[in-house]
Amino acid sequence: MSASNSQGWLQRIGQAVADWSERWVPSPFIFAIVLTVIAYGAAIVLTPDGPLANVVNWYDGFWELLEFAMQMVLVLVTGYAVADSKQVSGLLNRIAALPDTGAQAAALVAAVAMLAGYFHWGVGLIIGAIFAVFVARAGYRRGKTFHYPLLCAAGYTSQVIWHVGPSTSAGLLSATEGHVFEDVIGVVPLSESVFTVYAFGLAILVFITVVPLLYYLAPEEEHAVGIEEYAPSMLDEESEDGEEKREVATDGGEKPPAERLNDSRLVAYVVATGMAVYLIQHFATAGIGEALDLNVFNFLFIALGLFLYGTPTAYMGAIRNATESSAGIILQFPFYAGILGIVDNSGLSDLVSELLLDLATPATFPVFAWLLGGIMNFFAPSGGGEWAIIGGIIGETSNELGVPAGQAIIAYGTGDMWTNMFQPFWAIPLLGITKVRARDILGYTLIIMIVLTPVFALGLYFLPY
Repeated sequence: MSASNSQGWLQRIGQAVADWSERWVPSPFIFAIVLTVIAYGAAIVLTPDGPLANVVNWYDGFWELLEFAMQMVLVLVTGYAVADSKQVSGLLNRIAALPDTGAQAAALVAAVAMLAGYFHWGVGLIIGAIFAVFVARAGYRRGKTFHYPLLCAAGYTSQVIWHVGPSTSAGLLSATEGHVFEDVIGVVPLSESVFTVYAFGLAILVFITVVPLLYYLAPEEEHAVGIEEYAPSMLDEESEDGEEKREVATDGGEKPPAERLNDSRLVAYVVATGMAVYLIQHFATAGIGEALDLNVFNFLFIALGLFLYGTPTAYMGAIRNATESSAGIILQFPFYAGILGIVDNSGLSDLVSELLLDLATPATFPVFAWLLGGIMNFFAPSGGGEWAIIGGIIGETSNELGVPAGQAIIAYGTGDMWTNMFQPFWAIPLLGITKVRARDILGYTLIIMIVLTPVFALGLYFLPY
């Protein structure tokens, strides 16, 4: 089969799945409600807890993850601010002018999104969204039509690589002293999870699979639907540096003291420098692979944001802009925490886990942990939240089978990021930025998930740890 025939076949498959998705896939909030009903029904049928008990289980879980939810919101908004800074946006705008065809555009967006997402899932998610817009807009201005839903789907591919990178939530939580499973697996530094040949190998496999796939999924230009059909208002927008535009009442043109403090570079740089001093001392003492956790990660990106924006006012404006992208997370996280309450408190998680893990051997355990992580992601789309439910089971089983805890964490995380391609929860910020609907992109991301299935299965089984 020639390359052109292969591309045409993939294009037809991609369009068919995209059409199905547009017709049948609901909004992310409805998705969360449907999954709540499924978890509730399954718990009633499969566990001793009855209807009222599972309502109580649901409520008991509803508020359990507020601290972690706040950490995740901070990862997102601080990452958004960095991605949307004048320096980063300017670089992305220059790169956006490179592709000449829709296939090149889709492949480039996927490559940029995954590279950013590998290092920071929040930055990758926002850079992927922003870059999809920039590429579509650059093509439009040159008289080219790049298929906009596919570009947005390519921007979302940051979420299929992040869990084998340094922002892994399960890995960072497991590297934090006092974590909930410390008595089972101990403290597992990142040097034993994401900074291993096993994780690096999986990241490379994802990259060399997804980039060509997006290239071949791109429709011919005459069949492409451009940004003007989805987000015409964005065609005239230019990148903002996040600084608030406002008039200040002054006498004689001189700013009052309060405004001078608000716009003071000295204040921003002094605070950011103090944060940097702590980070240097922290990493010099323990090393990056040993000392990185969620709080340190957020601390690092707040410092970076202050350096990039240069004044308290500018950075506050960037964070204010970023908070809109986290609205869906703020609303939906309690609902997914409620699902966790049903699944965990009813014992449903034990049934699902035992069904899969009883079949595992030391060689096949990573594959089963991957499948378990993928299934749980539909009911609790939070790497850390899922780990809070099944981390103990995975840890105990890995101990019994002699599988290193770091390898088990990576295998579980691979499952989480694998089904992100059909779980729209983390697409919410991207949808807000790009102005597309979940059903516009999930047909394409579902194909990515299907194609990666044998890649992950073989990689988890054969790659050395």
